[in-house]
Amino acid sequence: MPDTFYSVSPHWGWYAVVEFFVAGLAGTAAGIAALLWLFGRGADRIVARWGFAIATVGSILSGLLLILDLKRPDRFWHMLLFSETFLPTFLKWWSVMALGAWSLFVFGGASFLALVGSLAVEGRLPASLRFLGRGILGTIIVVGSGLAGTFYAGYKGVLLNSTNRPLWGDTAWLGALFFASGMASAAVVLLLLAQRSSPSTVPTLRQLLLGALGVSIVAVVAMLATMPTRVTELTLGNVYGVLLALAVALGMIVPAVVAWRPQLVGRLAVPTLAVLVLAGAFVLRAALLLSSEAV
Repeated sequence: MPDTFYSVSPHWGWYAVVEFFVAGLAGTAAGIAALLWLFGRGADRIVARWGFAIATVGSILSGLLLILDLKRPDRFWHMLLFSETFLPTFLKWWSVMALGAWSLFVFGGASFLALVGSLAVEGRLPASLRFLGRGILGTIIVVGSGLAGTFYAGYKGVLLNSTNRPLWGDTAWLGALFFASGMASAAVVLLLLAQRSSPSTVPTLRQLLLGALGVSIVAVVAMLATMPTRVTELTLGNVYGVLLALAVALGMIVPAVVAWRPQLVGRLAVPTLAVLVLAGAFVLRAALLLSSEAV
């Protein structure tokens, strides 16, 4: 029996499943938004603003879910500051939990400032706030949002790997899988929004979606190929294995075909992609989180 079966479960349930899903979507939305804002054309900035908005709302929701899932929610600030010295916990840089808490804090704060700056540049907020979306400071804010967001999206898989639980501690591919799955989720939501607001950005987002789905499929195959056979049998040889298979088939392979040949579905191609990719990303996280908790 692998030694990961003798470790103590963190007792994560549906709060964690939803939080992992939101973190992947919101974090990578910030990354896509940063790229479009810094290197895209004028029309791409409309989609970038949507990305910053998704990142801001998602980071708030992610933080609330993390607090609600704590045994003592009133002590949430212990994740950011040491209780005795009030110094920031990132000084304990080797702590995976401190790293995650601070990356979420930076990601959320920078995304909010980037959203305010982008709206001011567009003229929807006072001109005095445009400095948040322009110049050196604006670039630093946008880059901070993108880097912290994409880090947080992949960090969730690394966090699981550090727990030494069955499946989570038996593969190094969860970080790549969660990052790519989150990127596909963000790309398909922005693709849905770009259809009317910025049609010229659609081809870029479709290519990004295709790439993210391809990496997701490769990561799942690599995960299953590198895990000990006994771990796979005990954690996924049940209903969770069925859920994982459905997530891969309907949430990755079918959407990849539709994204590659959208004429197969016609006008419903993008809505179909959105439903399949988002549902697949959620089911993927439910299967991988709950399967380990069940043993």
